[in-house]
Amino acid sequence: MIRLHVNIDHIATIRNQRGTRYPEPVVAAGLCELAGAHGITIHLREDRRHITDRDVDLLRQTVQTTLNLEMAATSEMLAIAARVKPDMVTLVPEKREEKTTEGGLAIGTPQVRRSLKAAVKKLHGAGIPVSLFIDPELADVRAAETIEADQVELHTGDYCNALPGPPRDRELARLLAAAEEADACGLILAAGHGLDYTNVQGMLHLPGLKELNIGHAIISRAVLTGLDEAVREMLGLLWDFEEE
Repeated sequence: MIRLHVNIDHIATIRNQRGTRYPEPVVAAGLCELAGAHGITIHLREDRRHITDRDVDLLRQTVQTTLNLEMAATSEMLAIAARVKPDMVTLVPEKREEKTTEGGLAIGTPQVRRSLKAAVKKLHGAGIPVSLFIDPELADVRAAETIEADQVELHTGDYCNALPGPPRDRELARLLAAAEEADACGLILAAGHGLDYTNVQGMLHLPGLKELNIGHAIISRAVLTGLDEAVREMLGLLWDFEEE
């Protein structure tokens, strides 16, 4: 079964846009879970542009499925994770000026790998499994194994942005190869970024895929249909595939 984790960052974005107390991310998380989501994903950024420390604390107390905390591998965030103890941490790159995460972790240099390995060790010491958000490159998958991550989440943005036909086929081939390498390395496989109701089915053929992280598409659909229906529609696409 492929698990669906719903990223609710944009619920907080809407709230923060006007400085109100609503919409409430905790309520949104509960609605996603009631609709069948297997987990809730949130990204606590350095600038707190959407999810806040208060949100993290409340969601840790209320999420009944899996709470996945995306964060940069900074000393501040590592301390927060050790205190809050989410069910999983996904280490992601972070740039102050970006609108959303633009790509996977740059783990090609020994210095970066050493830094990430130290972060993973600290999180493991706190009893927290770790996923690395990486581009679908074989070298990056192998590096994730040496860093001793438990899971990799393949960045699907290039696939989602590619035009249908040969360009998208090439990106899907990259993802397939990376998925096979993750399986060979004994890494749990997840995928996410830019996935929506029209392109997600391409991901369902990735060997060993266990989890999808989807946020913007579901929250956007929810504006028109409601959060319960938006989550159920996405789950329906996953379940239809599994019944084939």
